[in-house]
Amino acid sequence: MLSSIVLDELQSSADAVELDPEVAATLRDTGLVTVLPAHGGLWTVLPAGTVGAVQVGNLLVEVTPKQKVGLSRLLFLLGYAANPGFRPEDVAGIEDTDLFAALGESLARQGLRALERGALSGYVHVEDALRTVRGRIRVGDQMTRRPGMLLPLEVAYDDFTVDIPENRILRAAVRLMMQVPRLSNDVRWRLAHLDSKLDGVSELRFGAALPVWAESRLNERYVPALRLAEIILRNMSAEAGLGRHSVASFVVNMATVFEDFLTTALKEALDRYQGETVGQYPAFLDEAEPAGRSGDRVRMYVDIVHSVAGTPAMVFDAKYKAASSSGAYPNADHYQMLAYCTALGVQTAWLVYAGPGRARTRCIRNSDVSVVEYPIDLSQTPEDLLARVQKLSMTAFEEWRSSQRNSALSAS
Repeated sequence: MLSSIVLDELQSSADAVELDPEVAATLRDTGLVTVLPAHGGLWTVLPAGTVGAVQVGNLLVEVTPKQKVGLSRLLFLLGYAANPGFRPEDVAGIEDTDLFAALGESLARQGLRALERGALSGYVHVEDALRTVRGRIRVGDQMTRRPGMLLPLEVAYDDFTVDIPENRILRAAVRLMMQVPRLSNDVRWRLAHLDSKLDGVSELRFGAALPVWAESRLNERYVPALRLAEIILRNMSAEAGLGRHSVASFVVNMATVFEDFLTTALKEALDRYQGETVGQYPAFLDEAEPAGRSGDRVRMYVDIVHSVAGTPAMVFDAKYKAASSSGAYPNADHYQMLAYCTALGVQTAWLVYAGPGRARTRCIRNSDVSVVEYPIDLSQTPEDLLARVQKLSMTAFEEWRSSQRNSALSAS
């Protein structure tokens, strides 16, 4: 019998449910939920700080993001964080229902569209040992590996083949998705048809780095399918049979997703202005100790810093957390931003929260530091999300430029 459990990522309580002990242990190992024993042999299943879905046999457990961020928005955030070339239409049409069914349907649809005119071919550099000359002979390797031998020959050549990075990524995602239990027969058939179209493409080793590819005129029909395939390969795992149950999981940390998205989007938005934007900017809170004295300095890594002429000018920090019922955010966030501004000599810090609302500036007493609470509503369309980040970059840069003018006037 098919069953499902749907939780909100901020949920703190839930009714106890009946679970097979092996299923409970498997769920706990995925990191999506915590599973604790309850009375009467039942189990309490609660979010563990991540979102996504886990399917164990006939049980589907989903943890949905706050603000009801749908699957298409989540995939956009993941895709754009990895590559700013990721476009909203790359995930258009994905229904926000069963996560695995939606991923399977979308991959099948986009994959078949990419392969309408057959599998893409390209040139791949090959180094091999052959009994006939092909390309050029690698004389150095021949003398080192086969001294005094005429055959086989160490050669290098460019081969025109379907075994290219784009096809390897697509086939790996298709084969991973085919291991997901409970996919419809139609989706499974289309995925199998895709796999047959990629005959001759070598398999990627599980856990290996994805091959590098670049968007071009030649592979533009592949791009939407490749963007989705990379998301699947980076965030999903599936095993046809683990113990007595088939298991599939797609688990992401939304705090990391939001920070990565904001870092990438802000770098793109601030690129039009002078200066350089760096993520995880290294700095120290304390001064270096006098010579002859030892001790560890207090190290900090600031989420995002934009520097002009090598000097920090703007500080941003991504916070994926909920406001209180009164709309206030944790005090510790403001203490942290004050420390950043003090150590880096910056007057304004931008606390960027994932949520609805308006920007609010807090002037810190007995200092020149201001902390701006700047919410970004993740339930907006991708276009509106990027427009909001563009506005943030423009506002922050104008604020900095204004402070520079005021400092110059004061000095004169």
